[in-house]
Amino acid sequence: MGAESKSQQGGFTVAIDGPAAAGKGTISRAVAAHFGFAHLDTGLLYRAVGRRVLAGADPVAAAQSLDPADLAAPDLLRTAEIAEAASKVAVIPEVRAALVDFQRAFARRAGGAVLDGRDIGTVICPEAEVKLFVTASPEVRAERRLKELREKGFETDFDTVLADVRARDARDGGRATAPMVQAADALALDTSAMGVDDAVAAAIAAVAARRGT
Repeated sequence: MGAESKSQQGGFTVAIDGPAAAGKGTISRAVAAHFGFAHLDTGLLYRAVGRRVLAGADPVAAAQSLDPADLAAPDLLRTAEIAEAASKVAVIPEVRAALVDFQRAFARRAGGAVLDGRDIGTVICPEAEVKLFVTASPEVRAERRLKELREKGFETDFDTVLADVRARDARDGGRATAPMVQAADALALDTSAMGVDDAVAAAIAAVAARRGT
């Protein structure tokens, strides 16, 4: 059965994985908007759990009781402290298991969906019609994150942000459950030397080719 036929029957999934600050969120939102697909930043699920944990909740209980309302104010979930907490709870197998069903149901919703995260193409949606792995050098990603944090009023420096980026990469790539790795059939998109428009255009072209449009 072709990808277009599967899409018409209720599911065309684009899985976009990669490390922090590689540009996958921007690319995912643009791809979703271009094709009229729904978009889920799966990292927000872990950030929402992380925020609950910082408030004193048990990680597993927080994941099992997560509510869509917890994702209603995404900007409040994008602090460095919550990002750190999210990375830590994401290594807990019971937390990941609690969030799998939500993500898989979203992925096969009618009209198509784009999901971005760390293990979408390998674990959550291994049969996704399109898989992209968006990456960039740690130094480039640290520069991007530093700019983002400063624009939001957070005071920090490059060395601190670079250390955080590398620590997150180590945790995400080294965890025993669902480590961040490029799926064998994913298209690698290195954005280190790419502008936003070029990166988005490359991703859209990949999806369009798979859909036959």
